[in-house]
Amino acid sequence: MSAGRHDPLEGRTAPLAPGPGGARKAPLGVVVRALDAPNAPPAFTLRTGTCTIGSSRQCDLVLSETTVSRTHVELELVAEGVAVRDLGSRNGTFYFGQRIEKVVLSIGTRIKVGGVSVAIEADGDALSNLPPFSGTSYSGLLGSSMAMRRLFATLERLEGSLATVLVEGESGVGKELVAAALHQQSRVARGPFVTLNCGALPREVLQSELFGHRKGAFTGAVEARQGAFESAHGGSLFLDEIGELPLDVQPALLRAIELGEVRAVGDDKPRKVRVRLIAATNRDVEAEVRAGRFRQDLFFRLAVIRLLVPPLRERREDIEPLALAFARDHGHDALPSQVLESLKAGGYPGNVRELKNAVEAYAALGVLPAASSVAGSLGQLDEQLRTLVDTRKPYAEQKEALVERFTLIYLRALLDMTGGNQSEAARVSGLNRGYVNKLLAKHGVGRPLRSGAGEDGSS
Repeated sequence: MSAGRHDPLEGRTAPLAPGPGGARKAPLGVVVRALDAPNAPPAFTLRTGTCTIGSSRQCDLVLSETTVSRTHVELELVAEGVAVRDLGSRNGTFYFGQRIEKVVLSIGTRIKVGGVSVAIEADGDALSNLPPFSGTSYSGLLGSSMAMRRLFATLERLEGSLATVLVEGESGVGKELVAAALHQQSRVARGPFVTLNCGALPREVLQSELFGHRKGAFTGAVEARQGAFESAHGGSLFLDEIGELPLDVQPALLRAIELGEVRAVGDDKPRKVRVRLIAATNRDVEAEVRAGRFRQDLFFRLAVIRLLVPPLRERREDIEPLALAFARDHGHDALPSQVLESLKAGGYPGNVRELKNAVEAYAALGVLPAASSVAGSLGQLDEQLRTLVDTRKPYAEQKEALVERFTLIYLRALLDMTGGNQSEAARVSGLNRGYVNKLLAKHGVGRPLRSGAGEDGSS
């Protein structure tokens, strides 16, 4: 293996940077698989050094196909995935129809070696057989349970790679904290960490938020604006609630991932970007793919590495250390034993976020919130929903009606709580201010929200 590596931003040769802890981390291995060559070995696993692909029996992956040169192309592991170098082949090496000589490609891509398609996939076995992490915390994450220590071990192994990661788990488990840890322990940690919630933005502004827009691109675009991809250049982009991404926006995101370029709304000139992409979802995206609501090719590019964050109810031994950590954040060195026992007995449908809120309530008021009354309310809701569900009617139709009703009730409560303050309502709801106004108009609730005393969120 050579001493040089390809810089993750500019593609030039540079020494492999040490991880944040000073240790040199090895890139994640890949499985190189021929998809349509006759008599080809099924795959070659590259974990160190380089591998060659060609028709010669001396190559690591032998492709018995007339369009493949004897030693056609070489692959080398780098932090971003693999450096691909054509070895002077007769029929060329191609990526998205473009002949390439030397380029760094991310894991999860496919290249054309002569007339043969070759997939470059993550070495999943290298992540599934890791010993548990020895500690109980990792880059701001806490957990003594075996499930969390295995997750920490995987995160540690990924420190040497910039592979795309899909973080999965229920709401409140801490997916954004996992994404932040991936960034903080990577070789682009000194770059920006940009977060975009795909579920909190209306469809019509989401493309602009992702890729930016030029001045005059649409009504209200009074000046050019940089999108999340360009803002994250040189660092990591975290796309939360990726399962909510509208189908018509997905091709543009796929193009940005595959080609490393974005085109702002209203602009015909693409711009090159280099970002480490991390996505998260609480949905079953594979089910969304089967239902036709999520592109399969985009799912494959996002799910190069899949990390599942377990719900709190499946790692109850983590409740006490988490509760004590939250208490210390609010000036309490300890919690009474009866409080701890009450916390450990909780069901936590809201996961770690619910536990954090409970500890914060205790720190402020000296009593825990009435979890039993909340649980009782949820139980009553379940009973009501059972009477409303009609399996003879389409699922989507009934779900839409229930969501519409919830939205109406939520908006009325939001107006009551904020007194119509636009900035405060947007902050509390976690929604774009313009989108909140659109929901109010659609449901005929009150008047459009007025601005706060300060448009920057101050009051």
